[in-house]
Amino acid sequence: MIMIRAIVRPEKTNTILAELNSAGFPAVTKMDVVGRGKQRGVKVGEVIYDEIPKEMLLMVVRDEDKEDVISIIGKYAKTGEKGAFGDGKIFVSPVEEAYTISSGTKGL
Repeated sequence: MIMIRAIVRPEKTNTILAELNSAGFPAVTKMDVVGRGKQRGVKVGEVIYDEIPKEMLLMVVRDEDKEDVISIIGKYAKTGEKGAFGDGKIFVSPVEEAYTISSGTKGL
């Protein structure tokens, strides 16, 4: 199993979630987050905004589904043809085990 954490622009979230759902990946946790990337925030005049609103999407998927999910997120999170600073980041981590709390069942 693989955990995918994607930090994306808030205005892209609904499209990403709809595409993931259509592709058979409905299980997602969504959180509002703030932060900055390598660009160190946005400077407008003399003011630097370094707590930029983003959304974090968390998913645990089977190993064989990893590339499909990453491809969907990457495609629909990108701004324009080439993308832009602030479009986000995707992190991938291994998951050793998962349990359903209500039933105690192990696995997804």
